[in-house]
Amino acid sequence: MKSEPDEVSIDDLAAAPAQTLPWFGVRNYQARNFMRDMMRIGDLALFYHSGCAEPGIAGICEISSEPCPDETQFLVDSPYFDPKATPDNPRWLLRDVRFIARTRFVSLGELRRHPELAGMRLLARGNRLSIMPVAEEEWDFIVEHLLMLNQLKRS
Repeated sequence: MKSEPDEVSIDDLAAAPAQTLPWFGVRNYQARNFMRDMMRIGDLALFYHSGCAEPGIAGICEISSEPCPDETQFLVDSPYFDPKATPDNPRWLLRDVRFIARTRFVSLGELRRHPELAGMRLLARGNRLSIMPVAEEEWDFIVEHLLMLNQLKRS
């Protein structure tokens, strides 16, 4: 899950009430569908800082709610306003995420150096999705070898 740290960072999540925030502002149908259809409460996600001088993995979060309408789509003064969305027919969803850990920062460049991650969607040229799945083997390699968090290895 990518977020621009000047909007919401891993530190913001750690400091939030109950260490939980809504993951708002997703405005890509494929990313929305990943969030809606593939995520489950309790799933862990890599919290990735993007749109900054050095993008990379900054922490781990947990999906903590079912999908629900993203209210920012209805707010005219919001950068996420969508004039085609209505409360009766929302187009955009969000899920709450809960802070799990601030990790060692793993830059995009460091991720690219590992052949085990060569097929990772995040590393595909031109990829702009804010939410995307991570294959089990990729997750295990990242948390075990790069983050040294063996307790978060998928079973």
